[in-house]
Amino acid sequence: MFTGIVQGVAHVASIDAREGLHTLALKLPAGFDDELAIGASVSCDGVCLTVTERPSPDVALFDVMGQTMKLTTLGGLRVGSGLNVERAAKDGAEIGGHPLSGHVDVSAHIAEIRKPDNNHVIRFAVPAPWMRYVFAKGYIGVNGCSLTVAEAQRERDGSGWFEVWLIPETLRMTTFADKAVGDAIHLEIDRGTQVVVDTVRDALDEKLGPLLPVLEAIAKERGIDLTQLAIGKS
Repeated sequence: MFTGIVQGVAHVASIDAREGLHTLALKLPAGFDDELAIGASVSCDGVCLTVTERPSPDVALFDVMGQTMKLTTLGGLRVGSGLNVERAAKDGAEIGGHPLSGHVDVSAHIAEIRKPDNNHVIRFAVPAPWMRYVFAKGYIGVNGCSLTVAEAQRERDGSGWFEVWLIPETLRMTTFADKAVGDAIHLEIDRGTQVVVDTVRDALDEKLGPLLPVLEAIAKERGIDLTQLAIGKS
C-alpha cells in the first residue's frame, strides 16, 4: 500500500526492451534508496513495481510486463523521462494522503492547464464510465499522487473532467510542472468512493430491476446521473 505522498522524481537511466517485457533502470532521488531491497514495492507514476536488481546505490531495476505496458504509459517511457516515486508504506506510518494500491484504473489526458497568480490548475479529461467515481472535494490518485478534486463535471455519455489545484511544494516534488496539454496520466479511483457508488448502483438495479435501463435512459437525456442523485451531491 502507498499513501499518495510522492517522495521525489526518478529518471529513466536505461530501458532493456524485450518482447513482452521491458526492464527499466531508474536513477532514484537522493536518499530514496536507503535500505531499498530486491523485492521491495515502489510506486512509479502510480504503478506498483517490484525492485528486481540494485546495480548501484542510487539505481534500481524494475520489470514491466506486456500487459502493464499496454494499460499504462510506462511502455512509452524514454531515457530521461521522469516518474513520481514513493516507497511502500510501513506499519504505523503517517498517511498524509489517502490509501493507494498502485493498481491503475484508467489513463486520462490533460485537457487544460491554467496558471493564475501563485497557482497551477490542471484539468483532466476522463473517459466513460470512470467519472461516476469522481466527486468534487473527493480524493483521487493521479500518477501516484494523492490529490483533492476541486471541480468535476460529468457528461451524458459517462465521460467528464475534473480539476486539481497544485501548491508549489507539489510541483517541486512531482513531475506535474513538466506536463503539457495532451499528456496521458494514470488515475487510481478512491476505493471507498468506488464501493459506495457500486453498492448504490447494485441496490438500484436490485430494487428497480427491468425499469432501471429505462430510467437511466431518461436520466441520460436530461443530463442526470442516477448514482449521484441517489448518494447526494457533496
